[in-house]
Amino acid sequence: MNGTDSRVSIGSLILVPAIITLAITILRLIGELQGWSPLFFNKSAGGGQAIVGISWLPFIFGPYFARKLAAAGEGPSSWGKAIGASVAALVVFVLGIIVFFTGFIKHMNSVALVGFVLLLASAFMPRIGWKAFGNALLAYAFAARIPVLIVMFIAMSANGGHGWGTHYDVATPGFTVTSFAQKFVDLAVLPQMGGWIGWTAVAGGLLGSIFVAIFGRRHTAAVAS
Repeated sequence: MNGTDSRVSIGSLILVPAIITLAITILRLIGELQGWSPLFFNKSAGGGQAIVGISWLPFIFGPYFARKLAAAGEGPSSWGKAIGASVAALVVFVLGIIVFFTGFIKHMNSVALVGFVLLLASAFMPRIGWKAFGNALLAYAFAARIPVLIVMFIAMSANGGHGWGTHYDVATPGFTVTSFAQKFVDLAVLPQMGGWIGWTAVAGGLLGSIFVAIFGRRHTAAVAS
């Protein structure tokens, strides 16, 4: 936001989207525990592209945040800069994915850590081109993913550490579990606080800035005048 003269409160902007996201997270957990259709509630490690999930929500809430901020007169100084920053964030995100999984698969912890840092850094990059929008995306990303992290902790520690058998606690194929802490950090903390935070901000930032640059300029100009 733009300091003390901000017209839009981040808290109020992301409140409803965060509640919707939490509701979907809870629904997915219930669906997996109840054994509902794998097409919607896949229990396999990683979720298996299940329809009910929160990874696609940035495609909706990114444009929503951007539209609200632009309409309130808090658009970027340059649409080109806003889009460019999100494109650069996407490049860093993809690089982070490659580096992280290279380190993870080859058991090179230092390389995986570099990948994690790149993924998390990509989440902050949309702020370079559009600060208010970038702040909203970051706030929403953490509001969306911290509850998932909590669910994963509970799921992994359930049944004496054997878990519930949901995608929130099942280890990926070939993953060797040496301790609860190692499993939680490697399969929950690093992906949720790195990859998924980055994905939420980058995907939302890129689509939101492009969407409003194309469809929202006329409305933004009317508000400014």
